[in-house]
Amino acid sequence: MNRYSKPLFLTAAIFGLFGAMMGGHMAGAGSYALRPVHAHMLVVGWLSLFSWGVYYQLFKVSDGLAKWQSSLAIIGTVSLVLGMWVHLAGALEQLPNVLTLIIYIGGGTVLIASYFLFLLIVIKQKRE
Repeated sequence: MNRYSKPLFLTAAIFGLFGAMMGGHMAGAGSYALRPVHAHMLVVGWLSLFSWGVYYQLFKVSDGLAKWQSSLAIIGTVSLVLGMWVHLAGALEQLPNVLTLIIYIGGGTVLIASYFLFLLIVIKQKRE
């Protein structure tokens, strides 16, 4: 297995599990207040991370860019989803609102950087 795929697959599996559990909990509780967190867990956490892992399995890529892209993808996804959850749910009320927004927005910014790096990787990809 490609060295970049394994951490992406593992993180995707964790987000997929927690996203599905969160969806089940919201349905059972009848409260959909955390829909944005649930959606980001599954779309970014499960689908995007898994897709990047598959890409790295199928194609040979530059180690430098792939290392940065996969690292930023995982860090950005975890920060975005965690920050979003803390901010929307008020889960850690003792934290200042500005701190939760910094984690939330910072995670999203890091994630956007990982998408940009992936675009560069795809553009640089040579035909095999």
